[in-house]
Amino acid sequence: MDSSTPSQPIPAQTVDAGDPSAIARYEKALAELEQIVARLESGEQSLEQSLKDYERGVELERQCQRALDEAERRVAAINEPPSEAGDNGDAPA
Repeated sequence: MDSSTPSQPIPAQTVDAGDPSAIARYEKALAELEQIVARLESGEQSLEQSLKDYERGVELERQCQRALDEAERRVAAINEPPSEAGDNGDAPA
């Protein structure tokens, strides 16, 4: 990826609907984040470009974390024991 071209934001859509493209967006964001880290670690950029990359990296990290949090929530929901039929969570009267 050319560091001089601005990156387009990846939509902040979750994987709540089981959307396979959400996984692809997560993987794309993670790959871009890895490229940014490599550029920052190289130390061969200007300070201004390093700041832009850092800002983009923070944005990508947050998007990835939201996707991981959502995936964790979905796994927890899958692993919950099924509730009794007609059980609405209210205490008996």
